[in-house]
Amino acid sequence: MDKHLFRALAQYWNPAYSCFTFGKVGLVPSVEEYTTLLRCPNIQAAKAYSRAANILTFLKKLMSITG
Repeated sequence: MDKHLFRALAQYWNPAYSCFTFGKVGLVPSVEEYTTLLRCPNIQAAKAYSRAANILTFLKKLMSITG
């Protein structure tokens, strides 16, 4: 993912609701979309919905992109 695009999207992130907010429209990415955006294919979506799976890897990748 392009870092500039990711930073542009980050300004629309609403941490209170854990979703992207564009005006009055909220958009919540699925686990599958997060894993694709962060290029983190080893997270299994079925497990991610029931418990934290590989959360450290996921957070490290997220932090490396956001700076």
